Amino acid sequence: MAGCVARRALTVGSRWWSRSLTGTRGPRPLCAAGEVGAFPPVATTTTRRHLSSRNRPEGKVLETVGVFEVPKQNGKYETGQLFLHSVFGYRGVVLFPWQARLYDRDVASAAPEKAENPAGHGSKEVKGKTHTYYQVLIDARDCPHISQRSQTEAVTFLANHDDSRALYAIPGLDYVSHEDILPYTSTDQVPIQHELFERFLLYDQTKAPPFVARETLRAWQEKNHPWLELSDVHRETTENIRVTVIPFYMGMREAQNSHVYWWRYCIRLENLDSDVVQLRERHWRIFSLSGTLETVRGRGVVGREPVLSKEQPAFQYSSHVSLQASSGHMWGTFRFERPDGSHFDVRIPPFSLESNKDEKTPPSGLHW
Repeated sequence: MAGCVARRALTVGSRWWSRSLTGTRGPRPLCAAGEVGAFPPVATTTTRRHLSSRNRPEGKVLETVGVFEVPKQNGKYETGQLFLHSVFGYRGVVLFPWQARLYDRDVASAAPEKAENPAGHGSKEVKGKTHTYYQVLIDARDCPHISQRSQTEAVTFLANHDDSRALYAIPGLDYVSHEDILPYTSTDQVPIQHELFERFLLYDQTKAPPFVARETLRAWQEKNHPWLELSDVHRETTENIRVTVIPFYMGMREAQNSHVYWWRYCIRLENLDSDVVQLRERHWRIFSLSGTLETVRGRGVVGREPVLSKEQPAFQYSSHVSLQASSGHMWGTFRFERPDGSHFDVRIPPFSLESNKDEKTPPSGLHW
């Protein structure tokens, strides 16, 4: 409808903000309160901007951290683009893009449903489409405010020594979908607090955005490409709960005269409705090319039973799986509980676990 203003409530920890998606023109200032992290503004069709007094921290004063830009409908964001995450609210900077294949099971398919097989639960054929994601750095000041809603504040790698189960993490790295980017500009030469920001990016006021890739970023991307690459994204919605899964191959280790292959998978749960629900159980089925089929059941995920509400609609986490085969499949369900005590199962879209054919030794740390 012409002239309508769409609003969406987003939270950063216990804080909330609403963003005008249409009807607002020109640059809009972003505000922050002291040193406690980003507070995006309340944007309306007028010039009024404020932070809800009921959520304003005592003694904190808002200060401008940048100016909103118009989100790109077409094309990609460049290295050095500053942004706010539209769901989790943190400040970040784009390092480089990934072109992924998105398999969206919510999109109608003309193919008939198939019987259950190791690749999934009564699945239908889904064709992938190209979708842009970005490797980003997260501002360290904002991590404490998203820790209750996101577990994906680090990218994990296999450690390069004899312990086949050892992992190490690079904190403050994330993968962000193109539509989750809210771009902004800043006059600050170091607008993002992250230990890798100045190692990876150089300020150049003649460029737009004014942060360009250093040679260290290019070298790091090239060296770690097989372990960073995002190639497939899987998405499915059940009863207004959308589940998105992104698997990553991490490498192979030898253990007790056999090969063990490792993957990391990132899962995002989103409540597309206004009703409050809580995740109670997980049920996984893991099929290995070696012929084994494993069933895993448990309470919650990563030790939590997150509540998804209108105010905090999303939760994100990462976990790991290993197989004694070079490929396999995973699928399953999450059990949610409604306020009246009733339960319903949400499908986890089936996804493949594939190893890299041109595998090299996984990295043992950051090398410049």
